[in-house]
Amino acid sequence: MSHVFGRHTKSNLPTISHGEGVYLIDDSGKRYFDGSGGAAVSCLGHSDPDVTAAIKTQLDRVAFAHTGFFTSEPAEALADKLAAHAPEGIDHVYLVSGGSEAMEAALKLARQYYLEIDQPKRVNIIARRQSYHGNTLGALATGGNMWRREPFAPLMINTTHISPCYAYRGQTAGESAHEYGQRMANELETEIQRLGPETVMAFVAEPVVGATAGAVPPVEGYFKRIRDICDQHGVLLILDEVMCGMGRTGTFFACEQDEVAPDITAIAKGLGAGYQPIGAMMCSAKIYAAIRDGSGFFQHGHTYMGHPVACAAALQVVSKLTDGGLVARSKSMGETLDRELHAAFGQHPHIGDIRGRGLFRGLEIVEDRSSRAPFDPAKGINKKLKAAAFEAGLVCYPMGGTIDGVRGDHVLLAPPFIIDDSHIDEIIGKLTIAFSKSL
Repeated sequence: MSHVFGRHTKSNLPTISHGEGVYLIDDSGKRYFDGSGGAAVSCLGHSDPDVTAAIKTQLDRVAFAHTGFFTSEPAEALADKLAAHAPEGIDHVYLVSGGSEAMEAALKLARQYYLEIDQPKRVNIIARRQSYHGNTLGALATGGNMWRREPFAPLMINTTHISPCYAYRGQTAGESAHEYGQRMANELETEIQRLGPETVMAFVAEPVVGATAGAVPPVEGYFKRIRDICDQHGVLLILDEVMCGMGRTGTFFACEQDEVAPDITAIAKGLGAGYQPIGAMMCSAKIYAAIRDGSGFFQHGHTYMGHPVACAAALQVVSKLTDGGLVARSKSMGETLDRELHAAFGQHPHIGDIRGRGLFRGLEIVEDRSSRAPFDPAKGINKKLKAAAFEAGLVCYPMGGTIDGVRGDHVLLAPPFIIDDSHIDEIIGKLTIAFSKSL
């Protein structure tokens, strides 16, 4: 009997032995292609010697020093590197240990910012339905996935939610993509007016929605309108790039493709590529200055924030993504993957939509293509698909509740950026087997 409290108490998981590039190998020797990078984490694959060397070098120097007493060279260098590649205006980095921590820090910084500038009435957070922003209580409350929220709702802070920008489900006949995006963005204006502009603290969104909806990108112009509305009412724009950032969508920050810059952003997952637990909250110079010139102290913190070993690993990862050209590779290989997915499954009777950016792709599963009707949730299609893919040697990320937290199924793909054409063929082949067995 295992004493590990796992994600599911009735599962019997294979034991991982080692990783080789894009593959994971269990202790029986079975090889699995990591088609989802775990949860869009392993952008460099599983055996990068340079990242491993950076970790070992730092361990030989010092493993840990509390940030209440010291900074470290890896933390300073990583912050410099991230700031150099950040969206316009973002220039300070708060280093934590994961995505949920980064989002909690973002929410708390937003609140403290308004206290520092004497706007204490700003307490309301607006986000979008079917979003996911982490599993800590503040982040979970901000997310709009009802299945994840429901058990813990009595413990949560109050947040409100508007519609997602989800063209496959929301765009009406005769409505252009731009018109649809403006209509969805204008829901933010309506909600701000309903709550009272002087009470709204932040609007939170994923530039490309990940786990809960399956790589749903915005339509052109949506985020520009969102940015304008936030600016008009003095509301902070917080973009959650925990899953879609760090090159996953083909640009280092996903929001680059929408030509907007946030006030605060959260990153993780691909930041450490799985080699060490790390995340970061990044903010604008304006917000940092309000803290610096006000109380001088951000009333927040974690024991392992700015961990030197994690920062050393992340610095090497970010260098490979940027200077090493792997972000550009994510874009080009993502275009190839998209083309091959459409060729293989574009006319599949149960694949309704194929979408995404870069190496961040989703396939929405439907019972009927013409009506876009989902399968009955009781059939557990996403669970069957996950099991069939795993049996075939493919790790992918199927989920249910795509439409509203209950109905709908999708599969998310987020392979390592180091894939080549033969690996794309492998993804297609193993998905074909999984679909044949589960749909």
